[in-house]
Amino acid sequence: MEKNFEIKIETTSNPGIIKFEANYFLTQHTSYEFENIDQAKSSPLAQQLFYLPFVKRVFIAQNFVAIDKYDIVEWSDVQDEVAEQIKNYLNSDQPVITETESNKKVAITIYAESTPNPAVLKFVANKKLVTAGHEFKNIDEAKEAPLAQELFHFPFVKEVYMADNYISISKYDMADWNDITLEIREFLRNYLEQGKEILSAHATTSKNEVEKQADVDFEKLDDVSKDIVNIIEEYIKPAVASDGGNILFDSYDPESKGVKVILQGACSGCPSSTFTLKNGIENMLKEMLKDKVEYVEALNG
Repeated sequence: MEKNFEIKIETTSNPGIIKFEANYFLTQHTSYEFENIDQAKSSPLAQQLFYLPFVKRVFIAQNFVAIDKYDIVEWSDVQDEVAEQIKNYLNSDQPVITETESNKKVAITIYAESTPNPAVLKFVANKKLVTAGHEFKNIDEAKEAPLAQELFHFPFVKEVYMADNYISISKYDMADWNDITLEIREFLRNYLEQGKEILSAHATTSKNEVEKQADVDFEKLDDVSKDIVNIIEEYIKPAVASDGGNILFDSYDPESKGVKVILQGACSGCPSSTFTLKNGIENMLKEMLKDKVEYVEALNG
């Protein structure tokens, strides 16, 4: 399926550097830094960007292009035009990197990390794997995710959740983590080192459409619901992600002052999720929104 690139502008801690994030990977687990147009001979995209007089350095990583500028312009004046230029280049189907080095096998490390859910283990890679979270409850749902499909061929794999640089795997009780962790680690390492496809272009496109719809739906929400979504995104989701899970806003009832959220990954079906909801999420929403929230109810994703 043909990729339709979109670019999102992200600021960084350095005011001179802006990140232009793409909705697909640009390189295979490799990062590049170019300080001038001569150094950028292996990247037609970077060379094109150096024709802009304010471009000082160009960084190209897995799913973004970052540009360090000279002080002659302000990013607010040029960032939209740069984003459009990068998007047009990517959609022209020209190569981002041309050197053969990019096709060499890349060393991948995978380590296993426990989660609050004893049925779920988090397998963390040294490279970003996906640009957004994806949950698969069974092999049918994974038809656009080749890596997840392969994982479901293991009889002990129950569910798969992917986000950023990790994969959370939920197992059936028949297996013990002590017996299967090494096998999964080796499988993931070999799969990723061979540069095999993690998600199909259609899976990424579908996810982008869902996120765009979510943005549209957000604008239709009442003010309290918008506040809840923002609190979840800023304060709760990062903590949940560190445990190999995800949390999504489902609904808010102004009459009962109840909030429903969807738990994914390691959080789904976790024995400690009730405690986390009551003593973490619920308390935070009550504190930050005062009399507008009474309780939080979880729906397993």
